[in-house]
Amino acid sequence: MNLRAIDLNLLVVLDALLEEAHVSRAASRLGLSQPAASAALDRCRHLFGDRLLERGQAGMRPTAKAEALRPRLKDLLAEVEGLLDPPAPELATLRQAVRLVLADHPASILLPALLKALAASAPGLDLVIMPWRGAAEAVEALGRGAADLACSVLPALGADFRRSLLLEESYRVLMRRDHPAAASFGLEPWLAHPHVLVSGQGATRGALDEALAKLGRARRVGLVVPSFLLVPPLVAASDLIALLPSRTLPEDPEGRFLHFAPPIPVPGFPLHLAWHARRDRDLAVRHVAALVQAVLAP
Repeated sequence: MNLRAIDLNLLVVLDALLEEAHVSRAASRLGLSQPAASAALDRCRHLFGDRLLERGQAGMRPTAKAEALRPRLKDLLAEVEGLLDPPAPELATLRQAVRLVLADHPASILLPALLKALAASAPGLDLVIMPWRGAAEAVEALGRGAADLACSVLPALGADFRRSLLLEESYRVLMRRDHPAAASFGLEPWLAHPHVLVSGQGATRGALDEALAKLGRARRVGLVVPSFLLVPPLVAASDLIALLPSRTLPEDPEGRFLHFAPPIPVPGFPLHLAWHARRDRDLAVRHVAALVQAVLAP
């Protein structure tokens, strides 16, 4: 038999005809006209060499051959549907690595809660945390498929990408509780002591320096470190002062630190999550993205 000569849509029509045993009802179910459904029935009769539906006292009824065809036809159509639109696998059965480009700021507040949520919902998923080397490199990695997700401050992206706003971050000033500037904290005491700056690229200026420059003032950056996680022990053991995103402030059950609003306005920043559109149908990537959004939601 030459399958190329057969209209496989006839099998869909035949399934409805045998289930309804009524041409008009089958036509309505499939969105066809009654003449089109009748013509399809004639073609099916020719294809199978059988009447398939014949008139009885209570209307039309399937022939013996049609009754034998019905379960096999159902199975065949289900297999075709599964081939063209396979069901999504269960999250618990996924075995996959998801690569996440992550800046230091979200990493310090995200990873513990994200790992806990993954262990409960998709224990077979592994996370590969890739270093942050700037927005341009992160977007390029998403574009060429070297990374699945990126989380940091990201620019507006083209139509091939998805970008979601996670939160708007603000800054706080951190110092040890007995710091000389703590008793009368203000602009002058703040600028009288060296600051620690966090920069993955080794920059010696940040958002605060731009704000100070507008006032004709400057600070001394006494130390630059690549991670927010390094800041609390350094501040606790010195007169260094830090300006940190509010969500990276250390847990402080012993009361070792004080934190204040900056004495001048310092603009905050948005935190984004991004991925390439080709990942829209990747269940593992979508699940990790949803968990990131849930963990970091305001």
